[in-house]
Amino acid sequence: MTRTKLVEKRYQRAMAVKDGWLGLWQDCYNYALPQHKTNNINGKSSGRRGSDLYDATASDAIEQLAASLLGHLTPPWSQWFGLKPGPDVTETDRQALASILEKAAKTVQSHFDRSNFSVELHQCFLDLTVGGTASLLFEESEPGALSAFNFTSVPLMSVAMDEGGNGRLENTYRKLEMTAAQIRDRYPYADLPEQMERKNNEEIYNVCESVVAEEEGYVYSASVPDNAVELAHVRLEHNPFINFRWMKSPGEIYGRSPVMKVLPDIKTANKVVELILKNASIAISGIWQADDDGVLNPANIELIPGAIIPKAVGSKGLTPLDMPGRFDVSQLVLEDLRARIRHALLVDRLPQIEARSMTATEVLERSGEMSLLLGASYGRLQSELLTPLIIRAYEILRRRGEVPDIQIDGRMVEIDYRSPLARTQGQKHVQNTLSWINSVLAMGPEAAQTINLPQAATFLAEALGVPSDLVNAAPALPTELVNQGEGEMYV
Repeated sequence: MTRTKLVEKRYQRAMAVKDGWLGLWQDCYNYALPQHKTNNINGKSSGRRGSDLYDATASDAIEQLAASLLGHLTPPWSQWFGLKPGPDVTETDRQALASILEKAAKTVQSHFDRSNFSVELHQCFLDLTVGGTASLLFEESEPGALSAFNFTSVPLMSVAMDEGGNGRLENTYRKLEMTAAQIRDRYPYADLPEQMERKNNEEIYNVCESVVAEEEGYVYSASVPDNAVELAHVRLEHNPFINFRWMKSPGEIYGRSPVMKVLPDIKTANKVVELILKNASIAISGIWQADDDGVLNPANIELIPGAIIPKAVGSKGLTPLDMPGRFDVSQLVLEDLRARIRHALLVDRLPQIEARSMTATEVLERSGEMSLLLGASYGRLQSELLTPLIIRAYEILRRRGEVPDIQIDGRMVEIDYRSPLARTQGQKHVQNTLSWINSVLAMGPEAAQTINLPQAATFLAEALGVPSDLVNAAPALPTELVNQGEGEMYV
């Protein structure tokens, strides 16, 4: 079996698994992102998208959730990660290496800021919160470009995924529709047949790209299956497709989104608003009855203020029809439905900055609640999105010679996450540590000897996301410097 046939067989097998999710994805996008291009999951036009949508609570909540994720995980124009020495680095080399790594992290961050990273990642977060799974294509730009990074948000309709041996979505299959000129531009070294090399060839070809994980890295393949043309086949050290999920159930490949959890409430709220609008139209225009006496012509009647409707002598004319009941009960359930939708989509858990001021205790408690709610999702996003993203970015710049030739292996070099959500994770530890230090110092000089102030300062710096090159690796405070008489400590 040729490589092209093998890739096509793997793609069809992955598509068979994906087909079971298309109906659920279609419902989610219809009610949460009706104008999104991924709405047409099956590739068929559905006319005016969103014409049957009457309640926009879910759409508004999804946009706020995606924007909150971008601001809490990877805030634009902010140093949301750093690099620091790992546990295998000796104390004598730690300070020098910290300064080098901090400069390298700022170099990587500057390339992120100059690229289209924030724009494309925000689109991925929309897919993540609606479909539960998102794919970000991370490619290297051409030499001389403003940034070395180029990102593309890959819609769910054009990609199929499969898990690798480590449980991550490492195998990716993507379908593209490209002209011969676009194929030559993307694959300049491909040997194209004569019919594809013709000038003014505007025929659309189906191109299949795949990245499959193997023992020694990844294999990237591209082909035109309909014409049995192989465009590329190379080995890669890192996967250019970064696939990540909101959450997943055991035994499933694709992720589940918060919209899927609250989809029944979204449908019910949409139907309630539709019935309210229909009831309002009846209340405005009414339902009327009249005697068919051969004089009254309903086609010529306009129910507008000031209109004069003629009637025959002795007839009742137009008579309003009494309705058996009203739909006032809808107001009792609509607000409850909308509150549950906002709660499930974390609108009330990730609030915008409020006008009123909050106490320090309220800020701490709200941050702790947010950390608990997003703990599982943040752990998955850190493992499937942030870590591969930073490692691939560093490797691209290392190959270009813009950062030191050091690998991020977790032993010599570690990733230090400094996003607002990552700092929230350590706020409780900071509060507990400060409370313990204050309590011990209040006990007197003998109890104060148990505090290692330099190590405590280092711990607080790490928990608060302070750059590692600003922290000196100071030794523990000698006990000889403790003044037993006055209870004061000198360094």
